[in-house]
Amino acid sequence: MSDNVTDTVGKHLHEAIGVEPQRASVTFLGVEPIDVLRFGTDDQVIYVTSGCARHPMTDPTDLHADPVLGPRAELVVRMRPGTPLPGLHKRMAALAAAPAVEGLILGPDSLIDLGEPLWDGSICTAVLLAPDDLGAVALPDPMEPVTLLRAVPITANEAAWVRLKGADALREAWAEAGIDVTAPKRATANP
Repeated sequence: MSDNVTDTVGKHLHEAIGVEPQRASVTFLGVEPIDVLRFGTDDQVIYVTSGCARHPMTDPTDLHADPVLGPRAELVVRMRPGTPLPGLHKRMAALAAAPAVEGLILGPDSLIDLGEPLWDGSICTAVLLAPDDLGAVALPDPMEPVTLLRAVPITANEAAWVRLKGADALREAWAEAGIDVTAPKRATANP
């Protein structure tokens, strides 16, 4: 069943983006491998996890968690091309493994702090989740669709702002300041 989920997500991504991805696989002890797919287009590079949605996200204290029902998600990072992003695939895989390892349930407006740069040399140490334009991937009943969540890289100061004022306030600050969150060397929003 889990391989069918990853295959269905992969097919959806290929059709939606229209190019073949490069694939990197990351393995964590006790967790099935997480792949990170890299799609290069003319105006952006799109990284998408594959493997987070194999199983529904559940509360780790639920001893009778349903193996079929529950929310499923994969993460999407969109960046401008031209700048190397070493280590991004490893950090994304770690984020995607968090539901299986830590019981984290990924959803819109979730703030996830990595405690380290999202890629080597980055000022961003956290991500803010939002629904991605790639939409959701329908799965056979009774499974819930896989939500594709955009993981927007943010700085430690921006993460503090989200905790204090909320995700929408940060998004408004980006818009007011004209900050392009897809630029690897972007400016940071200042509260």
